[in-house]
Amino acid sequence: MLRRDFLLSSGAALAAGALPVPARADVPTPYDWSAMPPIDTRQHFIDWMVKARGEDPAFLGARWDRFEWMVAVRDVFGDGNRRAVLKTPREEFCLKVNQPRAYDIDFLDIGYGVTISGPGLVGRMTSTLNIAKGDKVLEIGTGSGYQSAMLSNLTDNVHTIEIIAPLAARTRGIYDGLIKRGYSEYEAISTKQADGYYGWEDAAPFDQIIVTCGIDHVPPPLLEQLKPNGVMVIPIGPPGAQHVLKVVKAQADDGSVVVKRSDIYNGRVIPFVPFTSLDGDKIKGTHNG
Repeated sequence: MLRRDFLLSSGAALAAGALPVPARADVPTPYDWSAMPPIDTRQHFIDWMVKARGEDPAFLGARWDRFEWMVAVRDVFGDGNRRAVLKTPREEFCLKVNQPRAYDIDFLDIGYGVTISGPGLVGRMTSTLNIAKGDKVLEIGTGSGYQSAMLSNLTDNVHTIEIIAPLAARTRGIYDGLIKRGYSEYEAISTKQADGYYGWEDAAPFDQIIVTCGIDHVPPPLLEQLKPNGVMVIPIGPPGAQHVLKVVKAQADDGSVVVKRSDIYNGRVIPFVPFTSLDGDKIKGTHNG
Protein backbone atom coordinates (compact mmCIF):
# COMPACT_ATOMS: atom_id res chain seq x y z
CA MET A 1 0.00 0.00 0.00
CA LEU A 2 1.44 3.37 -1.01
CA ARG A 3 1.63 6.37 1.28
CA ARG A 4 -1.40 8.54 0.67
CA ASP A 5 0.79 11.68 0.46
CA PHE A 6 2.64 10.33 -2.58
CA LEU A 7 1.07 10.87 -5.98
CA LEU A 8 2.35 9.25 -9.16
CA SER A 9 1.91 11.42 -12.24
CA SER A 10 -0.89 10.35 -14.55
CA GLY A 11 -1.67 11.66 -17.98
CA ALA A 12 -4.55 9.24 -18.44
CA ALA A 13 -6.56 9.72 -15.26
CA LEU A 14 -10.27 9.12 -15.76
CA ALA A 15 -12.57 11.99 -14.91
CA ALA A 16 -14.41 11.65 -11.62
CA GLY A 17 -17.92 10.42 -12.14
CA ALA A 18 -17.16 9.04 -15.61
CA LEU A 19 -18.03 5.48 -14.65
CA PRO A 20 -21.13 4.05 -13.00
CA VAL A 21 -21.18 2.03 -9.81
CA PRO A 22 -20.41 -1.57 -10.87
CA ALA A 23 -23.37 -3.83 -11.51
CA ARG A 24 -23.76 -6.45 -8.80
CA ALA A 25 -24.72 -9.26 -11.16
CA ASP A 26 -23.74 -12.85 -10.58
CA VAL A 27 -20.93 -14.32 -12.67
CA PRO A 28 -22.70 -16.27 -15.46
CA THR A 29 -20.05 -18.97 -16.06
CA PRO A 30 -17.90 -21.05 -13.69
CA TYR A 31 -14.29 -20.04 -13.19
CA ASP A 32 -11.96 -21.70 -15.70
CA TRP A 33 -8.20 -21.73 -15.07
CA SER A 34 -7.55 -22.31 -18.76
CA ALA A 35 -9.69 -19.42 -19.96
CA MET A 36 -7.73 -16.41 -21.22
CA PRO A 37 -9.63 -13.27 -22.24
CA PRO A 38 -8.94 -12.05 -25.79
CA ILE A 39 -6.04 -9.62 -25.95
CA ASP A 40 -6.24 -8.70 -29.64
CA THR A 41 -8.67 -5.78 -29.35
CA ARG A 42 -10.37 -3.74 -26.65
CA GLN A 43 -13.86 -4.61 -27.91
CA HIS A 44 -13.17 -8.35 -28.10
CA PHE A 45 -11.97 -8.24 -24.50
CA ILE A 46 -15.04 -6.34 -23.32
CA ASP A 47 -17.49 -8.60 -25.19
CA TRP A 48 -15.83 -11.76 -23.86
CA MET A 49 -15.77 -10.51 -20.26
CA VAL A 50 -19.39 -9.36 -20.35
CA LYS A 51 -20.44 -12.80 -21.54
CA ALA A 52 -18.15 -14.85 -19.30
CA ARG A 53 -17.97 -12.68 -16.16
CA GLY A 54 -21.01 -10.41 -16.31
CA GLU A 55 -18.99 -7.26 -15.61
CA ASP A 56 -19.73 -3.65 -16.49
CA PRO A 57 -18.48 -2.68 -19.98
CA ALA A 58 -17.39 0.79 -18.84
CA PHE A 59 -15.12 -0.60 -16.14
CA LEU A 60 -13.87 -3.27 -18.54
CA GLY A 61 -12.89 -0.59 -21.03
CA ALA A 62 -10.98 1.31 -18.35
CA ARG A 63 -9.30 -1.93 -17.26
CA TRP A 64 -8.20 -2.66 -20.83
CA ASP A 65 -6.79 0.85 -21.26
CA ARG A 66 -4.74 0.56 -18.07
CA PHE A 67 -3.65 -2.98 -19.06
CA GLU A 68 -2.30 -1.73 -22.41
CA TRP A 69 -0.32 0.95 -20.60
CA MET A 70 1.03 -1.59 -18.08
CA VAL A 71 2.21 -3.87 -20.88
CA ALA A 72 3.89 -0.95 -22.67
CA VAL A 73 5.91 0.09 -19.59
CA ARG A 74 6.55 -3.52 -18.48
CA ASP A 75 4.52 -3.25 -15.29
CA VAL A 76 3.00 -6.59 -16.26
CA PHE A 77 4.75 -9.39 -18.12
CA GLY A 78 4.07 -13.09 -18.68
CA ASP A 79 0.80 -14.59 -19.89
CA GLY A 80 -0.36 -15.62 -16.43
CA ASN A 81 0.14 -12.15 -15.00
CA ARG A 82 -1.58 -10.52 -17.99
CA ARG A 83 -4.53 -12.83 -17.44
CA ALA A 84 -4.62 -11.98 -13.73
CA VAL A 85 -4.71 -8.24 -14.41
CA LEU A 86 -7.48 -8.58 -16.98
CA LYS A 87 -9.63 -10.87 -14.81
CA THR A 88 -9.41 -8.92 -11.54
CA PRO A 89 -12.19 -6.31 -11.06
CA ARG A 90 -10.25 -3.57 -9.26
CA GLU A 91 -13.42 -1.50 -8.94
CA GLU A 92 -14.80 -4.03 -6.45
CA PHE A 93 -11.96 -3.25 -4.03
CA CYS A 94 -12.22 0.55 -4.13
CA LEU A 95 -14.39 2.70 -1.91
CA LYS A 96 -17.60 3.70 -3.68
CA VAL A 97 -16.47 7.32 -3.92
CA ASN A 98 -13.30 6.22 -5.73
CA GLN A 99 -14.80 3.64 -8.09
CA PRO A 100 -14.86 6.10 -11.02
CA ARG A 101 -11.04 6.29 -10.61
CA ALA A 102 -10.49 2.56 -10.14
CA TYR A 103 -8.07 2.27 -13.08
CA ASP A 104 -6.15 5.50 -12.52
CA ILE A 105 -2.42 4.99 -12.14
CA ASP A 106 -2.63 6.65 -8.72
CA PHE A 107 -3.02 5.14 -5.30
CA LEU A 108 -6.51 5.61 -3.80
CA ASP A 109 -7.67 6.09 -0.22
CA ILE A 110 -9.34 3.04 1.38
CA GLY A 111 -9.70 4.49 4.87
CA TYR A 112 -7.82 3.69 8.09
CA GLY A 113 -4.88 5.82 6.93
CA VAL A 114 -3.86 3.45 4.12
CA THR A 115 -4.37 3.13 0.39
CA ILE A 116 -4.85 0.74 -2.51
CA SER A 117 -1.66 0.82 -4.59
CA GLY A 118 -1.84 1.77 -8.25
CA PRO A 119 -2.43 -1.08 -10.71
CA GLY A 120 1.01 -0.58 -12.26
CA LEU A 121 2.82 -1.14 -8.97
CA VAL A 122 0.66 -4.15 -8.11
CA GLY A 123 1.26 -5.58 -11.58
CA ARG A 124 5.04 -5.17 -11.45
CA MET A 125 5.41 -6.61 -7.95
CA THR A 126 3.18 -9.55 -8.87
CA SER A 127 4.90 -10.23 -12.19
CA THR A 128 8.29 -10.24 -10.47
CA LEU A 129 7.25 -13.20 -8.31
CA ASN A 130 6.66 -15.49 -11.32
CA ILE A 131 3.85 -17.42 -9.60
CA ALA A 132 2.60 -20.74 -10.96
CA LYS A 133 -0.63 -22.53 -10.07
CA GLY A 134 -0.12 -24.58 -6.93
CA ASP A 135 2.46 -22.21 -5.44
CA LYS A 136 1.81 -21.16 -1.85
CA VAL A 137 1.95 -17.36 -1.60
CA LEU A 138 1.90 -15.09 1.45
CA GLU A 139 0.90 -11.42 1.29
CA ILE A 140 1.71 -9.05 4.15
CA GLY A 141 -0.76 -6.16 4.16
CA THR A 142 -4.12 -7.29 2.79
CA GLY A 143 -5.43 -3.74 2.58
CA SER A 144 -8.22 -3.41 0.04
CA GLY A 145 -7.92 -7.03 -1.09
CA TYR A 146 -6.98 -6.20 -4.69
CA GLN A 147 -3.49 -7.70 -4.52
CA SER A 148 -4.64 -11.07 -3.18
CA ALA A 149 -7.53 -11.10 -5.64
CA MET A 150 -4.98 -10.85 -8.43
CA LEU A 151 -2.84 -13.56 -6.81
CA SER A 152 -5.84 -15.90 -6.72
CA ASN A 153 -5.92 -15.79 -10.53
CA LEU A 154 -2.36 -17.16 -10.51
CA THR A 155 -2.50 -19.84 -7.80
CA ASP A 156 -5.08 -21.63 -5.68
CA ASN A 157 -3.16 -21.19 -2.41
CA VAL A 158 -3.04 -17.59 -1.18
CA HIS A 159 -2.54 -16.44 2.42
CA THR A 160 -2.82 -12.79 3.43
CA ILE A 161 -2.36 -10.93 6.73
CA GLU A 162 -3.77 -7.52 7.69
CA ILE A 163 -2.85 -5.76 10.94
CA ILE A 164 -5.84 -3.34 11.04
CA ALA A 165 -8.71 -5.36 12.51
CA PRO A 166 -11.70 -3.49 11.01
CA LEU A 167 -10.02 -3.35 7.59
CA ALA A 168 -9.26 -7.09 7.75
CA ALA A 169 -12.94 -7.77 8.55
CA ARG A 170 -14.20 -5.45 5.80
CA THR A 171 -11.98 -7.03 3.16
CA ARG A 172 -12.89 -10.56 4.22
CA GLY A 173 -16.50 -9.50 3.76
CA ILE A 174 -15.73 -8.25 0.24
CA TYR A 175 -14.18 -11.60 -0.68
CA ASP A 176 -17.12 -13.53 0.78
CA GLY A 177 -19.63 -11.35 -1.05
CA LEU A 178 -17.81 -11.83 -4.35
CA ILE A 179 -17.60 -15.59 -3.79
CA LYS A 180 -21.39 -15.66 -3.37
CA ARG A 181 -21.70 -13.81 -6.69
CA GLY A 182 -19.64 -16.49 -8.45
CA TYR A 183 -16.03 -15.32 -8.10
CA SER A 184 -15.02 -18.77 -6.89
CA GLU A 185 -11.30 -18.03 -7.40
CA TYR A 186 -11.40 -16.02 -4.17
CA GLU A 187 -12.06 -19.21 -2.23
CA ALA A 188 -8.30 -19.71 -2.58
CA ILE A 189 -7.65 -16.75 -0.26
CA SER A 190 -7.09 -17.42 3.45
CA THR A 191 -7.13 -14.29 5.61
CA LYS A 192 -5.75 -13.49 9.05
CA GLN A 193 -5.70 -10.41 11.27
CA ALA A 194 -2.26 -10.25 12.89
CA ASP A 195 1.14 -8.57 12.89
CA GLY A 196 2.58 -9.58 9.53
CA TYR A 197 6.19 -9.16 10.67
CA TYR A 198 6.02 -12.68 12.10
CA GLY A 199 4.49 -14.21 9.00
CA TRP A 200 2.11 -17.16 9.12
CA GLU A 201 4.15 -19.92 10.72
CA ASP A 202 1.38 -22.52 10.70
CA ALA A 203 1.03 -22.21 6.93
CA ALA A 204 4.75 -21.93 6.09
CA PRO A 205 6.86 -22.48 4.09
CA PHE A 206 5.92 -20.26 1.15
CA ASP A 207 7.08 -20.26 -2.46
CA GLN A 208 6.65 -16.49 -2.71
CA ILE A 209 6.04 -13.62 -0.29
CA ILE A 210 4.85 -10.13 -1.19
CA VAL A 211 5.02 -7.27 1.31
CA THR A 212 2.97 -4.13 0.71
CA CYS A 213 4.28 -1.91 3.52
CA GLY A 214 7.65 -0.24 3.94
CA ILE A 215 10.38 -1.33 6.37
CA ASP A 216 14.13 -0.74 6.72
CA HIS A 217 15.12 -4.42 6.73
CA VAL A 218 13.92 -7.84 5.62
CA PRO A 219 12.01 -9.38 8.55
CA PRO A 220 13.91 -12.53 9.65
CA PRO A 221 10.69 -14.53 10.27
CA LEU A 222 9.57 -13.90 6.68
CA LEU A 223 12.93 -14.94 5.28
CA GLU A 224 12.81 -18.06 7.44
CA GLN A 225 9.33 -18.93 6.14
CA LEU A 226 10.38 -18.54 2.51
CA LYS A 227 11.29 -21.80 0.81
CA PRO A 228 14.82 -22.35 -0.53
CA ASN A 229 14.99 -20.62 -3.92
CA GLY A 230 11.80 -18.77 -3.03
CA VAL A 231 11.22 -15.13 -3.97
CA MET A 232 10.07 -12.18 -1.87
CA VAL A 233 9.14 -8.71 -3.12
CA ILE A 234 9.38 -6.08 -0.39
CA PRO A 235 9.79 -2.27 -0.06
CA ILE A 236 13.02 -1.62 1.88
CA GLY A 237 14.36 1.72 3.11
CA PRO A 238 13.82 4.57 5.56
CA PRO A 239 10.32 6.00 6.09
CA GLY A 240 8.92 7.46 2.88
CA ALA A 241 11.90 6.44 0.74
CA GLN A 242 11.71 2.74 0.01
CA HIS A 243 13.13 0.76 -2.90
CA VAL A 244 11.07 -2.23 -4.04
CA LEU A 245 13.43 -5.19 -3.88
CA LYS A 246 13.30 -8.69 -5.27
CA VAL A 247 14.83 -10.92 -2.60
CA VAL A 248 15.80 -14.45 -3.64
CA LYS A 249 16.66 -17.04 -0.99
CA ALA A 250 19.08 -18.90 -3.24
CA GLN A 251 20.25 -22.35 -2.18
CA ALA A 252 23.53 -23.74 -3.55
CA ASP A 253 24.20 -27.40 -4.33
CA ASP A 254 25.95 -27.81 -0.96
CA GLY A 255 22.82 -26.62 0.86
CA SER A 256 24.17 -23.20 1.80
CA VAL A 257 21.82 -20.24 1.39
CA VAL A 258 22.68 -16.86 -0.09
CA VAL A 259 20.21 -13.96 -0.10
CA LYS A 260 20.30 -12.06 -3.39
CA ARG A 261 18.67 -8.65 -3.82
CA SER A 262 17.79 -6.56 -6.86
CA ASP A 263 15.75 -3.38 -7.31
CA ILE A 264 12.70 -3.92 -9.54
CA TYR A 265 12.51 -0.17 -10.31
CA ASN A 266 16.26 0.31 -10.92
CA GLY A 267 16.72 2.68 -8.00
CA ARG A 268 13.47 4.62 -8.16
CA VAL A 269 12.07 5.56 -4.75
CA ILE A 270 8.50 4.36 -4.07
CA PRO A 271 7.12 5.51 -0.67
CA PHE A 272 4.87 3.00 1.14
CA VAL A 273 2.81 3.10 4.31
CA PRO A 274 4.93 1.97 7.29
CA PHE A 275 5.17 -1.64 8.45
CA THR A 276 3.36 -1.14 11.75
CA SER A 277 3.54 -3.39 14.80
CA LEU A 278 1.10 -4.74 17.37
CA ASP A 279 1.46 -4.20 21.11
CA GLY A 280 -1.11 -6.60 22.49
CA ASP A 281 -4.14 -5.82 20.37
CA LYS A 282 -3.12 -2.19 19.71
CA ILE A 283 -1.17 -0.91 16.72
CA LYS A 284 1.83 0.92 18.13
CA GLY A 285 4.90 2.12 16.28
CA THR A 286 6.67 0.36 13.43
CA HIS A 287 9.09 -2.48 12.92
CA ASN A 288 11.89 -0.22 11.68
CA GLY A 289 15.14 -0.84 13.53
